[in-house]
Amino acid sequence: MLDLTYDSPAPKVIAGATGDWELVIGLEVHAQVATNAKLFSGASTLFGAEPNSNVAFVDAGMPGMLPVINEECVAQAVRTGLGLKAKINLVSAFDRKNYFYPDLPQGYQISQLYHPIVGEGEVLVEMGNGLARLVRIERIHLEQDAGKSIHDMDPTMSFVDLNRTGVALMEIVSRPDIRGPEEASAYILKLRQIMRYLGTCDGDMQNGNLRADVNVSVCRPGDYERFMETGDFSHLGTRCEIKNMNSTRFIQQAIEIEARRQIAILEDGGEIVQETRGFDPEKGETRSQRSKEEAHDYRYFPDPDLLPLEIEQAWVDDINAALPELPDAKKARFIANFGLSDYDASVLTAEGENAAFFEKVAEGRDGKLAANWVINELFGRLKKDDKDIASSPISAERLGQIVGLIKSDTISGKIAKDVFDIAYTQNRDPDEIVETEGMKQVTDTGAIEAAVDEIITANPAQVEKAKANPKLAGWFVGQVMKATGGKANPAAVNQIVSAKLGL
Repeated sequence: MLDLTYDSPAPKVIAGATGDWELVIGLEVHAQVATNAKLFSGASTLFGAEPNSNVAFVDAGMPGMLPVINEECVAQAVRTGLGLKAKINLVSAFDRKNYFYPDLPQGYQISQLYHPIVGEGEVLVEMGNGLARLVRIERIHLEQDAGKSIHDMDPTMSFVDLNRTGVALMEIVSRPDIRGPEEASAYILKLRQIMRYLGTCDGDMQNGNLRADVNVSVCRPGDYERFMETGDFSHLGTRCEIKNMNSTRFIQQAIEIEARRQIAILEDGGEIVQETRGFDPEKGETRSQRSKEEAHDYRYFPDPDLLPLEIEQAWVDDINAALPELPDAKKARFIANFGLSDYDASVLTAEGENAAFFEKVAEGRDGKLAANWVINELFGRLKKDDKDIASSPISAERLGQIVGLIKSDTISGKIAKDVFDIAYTQNRDPDEIVETEGMKQVTDTGAIEAAVDEIITANPAQVEKAKANPKLAGWFVGQVMKATGGKANPAAVNQIVSAKLGL
């Protein structure tokens, strides 16, 4: 278990006509496994291919076609489990989930119910202000995805694209530990961050590679604590499941709307029916889709075409040894080694590529100064130009040069912004820019003193005002910087102006 030193945030409380209610949320996150081939066939998983072009015979449910497990899918599930500090089950098994899918030609889904590949784990979800929620993972199992039904191409017919059929999914099932819409969103984003670091899922929600089924129930204050003490789910109220959510913003909206719907029913003397619901963001409502099936309704049974999956501990250990540094550990190291604030470290470690870029900039240099330039100057410019770190026009090495030039007093922070702009737009070396453009900072105190004397001599009235009010000395500093084209060392100018004015 994690050594949790944060205080957990208070649960979300919604006031009703008969008193307060608390939210209880559990999530089933479906993450597409990052592999080139599907779970049980060699068909490509490339997104955006022509409809029905990435389909093997077994995906199409052709008679006599048998599934063959993709080892890399198994390895990716193990990596994910290790990244979530979960138990890896050396023996797991696949089951058939019998259910009518119009876009799954086999007529059943191959999944894992009784013996998942990954057992209990945990995720630390930071909520800001030193608050965090420890969300327990119940299980992660592998299963195949269904295809896609298309209903808007013809007024009378529906079409089916089987390209996604058989694509490997990891279903990550949480315990009901999430207590508010913002926590649900933060939990999904934390899972996404960890999996992107691991390289096990790209987390692209827009393309359907990360989706969530959201289980929502409401209970009275104190009931959740009773559930934690007894394990009795009846304390949590009847839950409803909102299916196939692929937007954290919509997830937050749907949770809030569904919770208020349930509270209204309960306070009117009604009962919540356990069911599957969909969310309509345009109308701002959840709608019933079907009564919630239990496991026995799917008639699960062990898949007769697949033997139990047995893996060796040594193989798991090899995968574990090769894991990259994960976000929480990287953030803690950035704070310790570079003296960064919690906020700056969080921004820089949000994506692995950003963290790697920063480390190159900061190597052998002032970490805080490097972080400031990466976050404020570079990220700001990239956002403005709609670019990501991979397409940055300025390399980490060149941005590091600018940080080094500032630290060595070769250029000032103001000049550095001009150097950055030239390097970013013209693909030029910062050292070369400073030399050829004559942008070196003036550190010669004699030259600065001469400029100060000239300004003081020309402005006797301003001198008297500054002596009466030392805050006005900044006017002289500005005039000297203007006279030197912004190249004078600001610290030296301030020191000499104060001395000359006797402040």
